[in-house]
Amino acid sequence: MPSTAQSRIAAVPQVRPVSALPRPAQHVPIRFQRATTLTLGWNNILQLLGALLDPVVLVVSLWITGIVAEGALTPPYLILSLVVFSLTVPGTSRLRLTGWYLARNIAFDWGIVAGLLLFFGYASSYLFAFEPKPLLLWMALAPVAQFGANVALRRLAPAILALQGEPRRVVIVGVNDAGTMLANELTTNPYASNRLLGFFDDRLGDRAVRAAAPPRLGTLDDLPGFVAREHVDAIYISLPMAAQPRIVQLLDALGDTTVSIHFVPDIFLTELVQGRFDSVGNIPIVTVCETPFSGTNGIVKRLSDIVFATLILILIAPLMALIAIAVKLSSPGPVIFRQRRYGLNGEEILVSKFRSMRVCEDGDEIRQAQKDDDRITPLGAFLRRTSLDELPQFFNVLQGRMSIVGPRPHAVAHNEAYRKVIKRYMIRHKVKPGITGWAQVNGWRGETESLDKMKMRVDYDLAYLRNWSLRLDVYIILKTILVVLRDRNAY
Repeated sequence: MPSTAQSRIAAVPQVRPVSALPRPAQHVPIRFQRATTLTLGWNNILQLLGALLDPVVLVVSLWITGIVAEGALTPPYLILSLVVFSLTVPGTSRLRLTGWYLARNIAFDWGIVAGLLLFFGYASSYLFAFEPKPLLLWMALAPVAQFGANVALRRLAPAILALQGEPRRVVIVGVNDAGTMLANELTTNPYASNRLLGFFDDRLGDRAVRAAAPPRLGTLDDLPGFVAREHVDAIYISLPMAAQPRIVQLLDALGDTTVSIHFVPDIFLTELVQGRFDSVGNIPIVTVCETPFSGTNGIVKRLSDIVFATLILILIAPLMALIAIAVKLSSPGPVIFRQRRYGLNGEEILVSKFRSMRVCEDGDEIRQAQKDDDRITPLGAFLRRTSLDELPQFFNVLQGRMSIVGPRPHAVAHNEAYRKVIKRYMIRHKVKPGITGWAQVNGWRGETESLDKMKMRVDYDLAYLRNWSLRLDVYIILKTILVVLRDRNAY
C-alpha cells in the first residue's frame, strides 16, 4: 500500500532512493556566496585590500574626472563620491577570480551601481549638476580601472604576503569531513598565508591515514609537546561535539602555550541557514537556522520588491490586459485562478495566476501539471511555457504575500506530502515565496516527476537562503528572462 504522503502527489509515482547530491552551498557561485566578517590585522591585509579596492578605485577615478572637467573638486563631485563609496563599501574581494570571469563580475556589479546612480540622479534632478560628457566618460572608464586594479593586486599579492612575514604554521585536530575540507582550503588557497603541518587524531587505523593528504603527526596527547617544539601558530579543532570531554582535556593541556586555537565544530557541516555567532545578553549562542531578512536586510528586501514590482507592472499592464481578454475568450471559467499555497512561516496564502487549465483544483489531492496534460488549454500551454501565467503574482508582491525572488510556492497538498519525505523541506518557508527563484534559473523549473528532482529544487532554495544579497536577487531576475525565453521544462 502506498503511503499517505505518496498518494497525495500524483505526479511522483514512487519514492525512490535519493541519490548522493552535492552540498547545497556549492550550488551558489563564489561571487554570490555570503561573505564572512573580516578580522583586521596584518595576517588579513590582503583580504582587507581586496575588500577596499573597488570603492577606492571608483572614488579616485571620479575625483580625477572632476579635477580634469572642472579644474578642481567641486561640491557635486565630492557628494557623488560619498554616495558611490557608501554604495560599494565593503567591496567583495575578487582575488580568486581571473580573466573573463573577473571582467563579467565587475561589469555586472558596476551596471547595478551605475543604474541606481542614474535613476535616482534623474529622479532628484541632481544629475543635471554635472556636465554629461565627463560623467558618462567616468562611468565607461570606472569598470576598466577596477579591472586593472584587481589584476594589479593579484600580481602584487606575493609581495604583500611576504610583508606579513613567514606563513602561519598550523595543525588540524581531527581527521574527519570538517578537517579534510579545512585542509583542502588551507593548502589550495594561494592568498592565505598558512602552512599546514599535518593532523593529530587518536585513531591509528588506515581510515585516519587515507582521509588526509597532509601527514598524521600523532595523537592528541602528542599535540602540546609538538606545539612547543615546532612553534605552531594556530590549531584548528574539528572534533565532533560528542568529544567535548576530550576537547576540554586538550584545552587544559594547551593552556601553557601561546598558540591560537580555533574550533571547526561538526555542526557547520550540516545545512546551516544564515548561521552566525550571536549572544543573548552575555550568553554566546550559535545561530543554526534564521531568516536572511531580519533587521535592515528585511527593509532592503521589501523596498526592492515594491520598487521592482511597481516598475514591472507599469511596463506589463497592456500585456496583462491582452492576456486577460484572451483567457476569457479561449475557454469558459474565471480569468484569474487563485490557489492556496504556503507563504512566510508556513501560513496559507492565496496566489494568483492567469487560468491555464480547464479545471481549478485546490483540494487535498492535486495532480501536478505534466507534458501533454489534457487539462491544459492551448492558450494555457503557451502561457505556462513562457511563464506569462505568473504575471498576476506581482500584485501578490505588492500585497506583501510574496517576493519577486524566493522559493517557488507549491500547492498545499504537495507541501504536506513533500515535508514528510524531504529533510528540512519547510525551512524554505523562512522567507516569502517568490515569482522566480535560484532553483528555477538553474534548470529546476516545471514538473518534478521524481523525488530526486524536488530534493534538488529544495537544495537550491536553501542555498539561496544561505547566500542572499540584493545583487543575487538582481542576477536571478535578469537570468529569469533568459530562462523563460529558452526553457521548455514548464508544462
